[in-house]
Amino acid sequence: MTDIDPPLAPEELAHRLTEVFALVGPLYRRVQRKVEQAAPIEGLSVGVRAVLDLLRENGPMTVPQMGRAQALSRQFVQRMVNDAAAARLVEIIPNPAHQRSSLVRLTGSGRAAILAALAREASLLRQVDGELTDADVTACVRVLGRMLEAFDHVDVD
Repeated sequence: MTDIDPPLAPEELAHRLTEVFALVGPLYRRVQRKVEQAAPIEGLSVGVRAVLDLLRENGPMTVPQMGRAQALSRQFVQRMVNDAAAARLVEIIPNPAHQRSSLVRLTGSGRAAILAALAREASLLRQVDGELTDADVTACVRVLGRMLEAFDHVDVD
């Protein structure tokens, strides 16, 4: 079986991925501003929202696990966890697997806050038009996933 669309040579791929970066940065910043503008609704900063969503997806985690999962420094994640704990959105519980590294888990209020944020974001994302297909989105996720994998080794601390 032959590829209809063969893989790009490294130089051309690098050029095309630069185009992706040129879009991802402004997109991320615009979404971040939109989330922060709506923060009074749930009381969430972008960082706290990221922590809550990670806990919603994975269940209780340690701060180092969250930092690795999001390629963020442990110090930043700890500040976000502290903010979320102060707002009673998360609670710190003992970790049976590791005495010195407690687990962080969502509270009922935290779960309600992240679900409300996700519902609002889904409403905004429904406004995206352009006759995009499942194949388009699958290709986008594949490309961004490969780019992320390429930089998994980068130390954030």
